[in-house]
Amino acid sequence: MNNLSFSELCCLFCCPPCPGKIASKLAFLPPDPTYTLMCDESGSHWTLHLSERADWQYSSREKDAIECFMTRTSKGNRIACMFVRCSPNAKYTLLFSHGNAVDLGQMSSFYIGLGSRINCNIFSYDYSGYGASSGKPTEKNLYADIDAAWVALRTR
Repeated sequence: MNNLSFSELCCLFCCPPCPGKIASKLAFLPPDPTYTLMCDESGSHWTLHLSERADWQYSSREKDAIECFMTRTSKGNRIACMFVRCSPNAKYTLLFSHGNAVDLGQMSSFYIGLGSRINCNIFSYDYSGYGASSGKPTEKNLYADIDAAWVALRTR
């Protein structure tokens, strides 16, 4: 159960309730990161490195269509963002908030397939505490994450 120790479980259910902390421990399940982002010397270009657990299903040509970068949220966390150019003539970009217990590395193959099938680009991001993103996964951070992703999508 989210790697909680016995004493943490006892404290969680036996101590006076703190609804926000209980929800955070039970609702957010960040996986071990399946990717890393390496920044070049200029600080402006990020390179995506996927682990075997990311289960990449395409060639390096499709991987070259993925642009990653970091952006800062209003809470001060840095979140990883991914822009997947699936089609050169796409008119639309889909802002995709992935599900719980996955990160951008695990979703990257899915984004290539989805965007190719519906002829649109995909923009996604990792929540605070997921993948290469800093911070802790909380409800307040989640709202700041989506706001930062929306701003990054509109301004980049």
